[in-house]
Amino acid sequence: MSMASAGEISRELHKLANLCVENNRIDPGLYDVYQVKKGLREPSGKGVLTGLTEISTVNGSREVDGKMVPIEGELCYRGIRIEDLVDGFTRDGRFGFEETAYLLLFGQLPDKDALSHWNRLLSHARRLPEDFVEDVILKSPNKDIMNAMARSILALNSYDRNPDDLSIPNVLRQSIKLIANIPLIAAYSYLAYRHYMLNRGLYIHNPKPELSAAENLLRIMRQDKKFTPLEAKLLDIALVLHAEHGGGNNSTFTTHVVTSSGTDTYSSVAASLCSLKGPKHGGANIKVKKMFDELKKEVHDWEDDEEISAYLLKILHKEAFDKSGLIYGIGHAIYTRSDPRAKILEHYTELLAGEKNRTAEFHLYQKVARLSPGLMQQERKMFKPVSPNIDFYSGFVYNMMNIPDEFITPLFAIARVAGWSAHRIEELTCTNKIIRPAYMSVASTSEYVPLSKR
Repeated sequence: MSMASAGEISRELHKLANLCVENNRIDPGLYDVYQVKKGLREPSGKGVLTGLTEISTVNGSREVDGKMVPIEGELCYRGIRIEDLVDGFTRDGRFGFEETAYLLLFGQLPDKDALSHWNRLLSHARRLPEDFVEDVILKSPNKDIMNAMARSILALNSYDRNPDDLSIPNVLRQSIKLIANIPLIAAYSYLAYRHYMLNRGLYIHNPKPELSAAENLLRIMRQDKKFTPLEAKLLDIALVLHAEHGGGNNSTFTTHVVTSSGTDTYSSVAASLCSLKGPKHGGANIKVKKMFDELKKEVHDWEDDEEISAYLLKILHKEAFDKSGLIYGIGHAIYTRSDPRAKILEHYTELLAGEKNRTAEFHLYQKVARLSPGLMQQERKMFKPVSPNIDFYSGFVYNMMNIPDEFITPLFAIARVAGWSAHRIEELTCTNKIIRPAYMSVASTSEYVPLSKR
């Protein structure tokens, strides 16, 4: 068999791709005939009930007289309103991510002694295996930091003396190690990419045991190790707001599905991370940031509502940005009138914008947040109200902290591993049954034809 040229290979692949598309189309009408809930969602947008959880509560509507009525968004961690949780630790001048992880895992807030012991436990766990950075992270840099993180998480399995034990004490041990170390894995993966692919200097800072997760992350990511108190406070709040969001979001549902198969903790977390990186899920925040990068170039007067609206209409008409027709960061699968996380983040975003002399940009974000819902309702005739979600502000916040674009979605994963860990333990404790939904075959019957007669 002679070697094929690159052009011949390309043409053959294109031909095979067309064959794939041609023979993998299912008549959309069949979904209605068989009452299949595409995306596990009802026609109204409500999610199909597939499980129970006590870890968090997410509400964007309430049933009144048999009808679903939009309400201000509600998010509770273990029954505690997210607003009260954030207000509690910020009022006391504490960092909250560690306390939030404790709440999610153990179902109650720690007292002073329990929180002190928990912080020491996380600090002790915040160290990667010897030579792991050099052998696993630095030797295989990747411009896709989420993929680099997934590879490193899977590699940790090899360093675990008891990786497959599904007893709760062992899974909890693994979860604590991951909550503590995924920030390091993410940071070092970015710094490896920065050095080997962007030809920048390489620096590897070790975490300090007395610092919080947010403080250590900023310290490790910056060559001079310096950050302001407001930067650390806001990053900590962002980690808290991203730490958990119910059992039905794509990556957490992945946690339940993969855990139910009986696989190990590292495989479960890596699978959830790979789900999160998609632009329809955790990758949406970088889309918002890039959308605003273009908007700031195309809109000359940031105070002109008409010019801003005209550009937003171009986006909706698939004439601007990525031609998807989506105003990223506006709307949510559950929230309607508001996303409580976005409301909290908006307040602190304004404070950071003042510190960074970027108030004009913050006001532009506010204008887009105000104008977009009406334009979307007008153009799409949507059945429910829409509002900014947490992705709307988070990319801007991280940009003001000089966090690179490539690291925005990894920050989401750093936070969400706390929620994934809680859901994994809940699945192992409560269900012990593999998740296997039904798919109906609508294929027509066909007879085998011998090769000589095809």
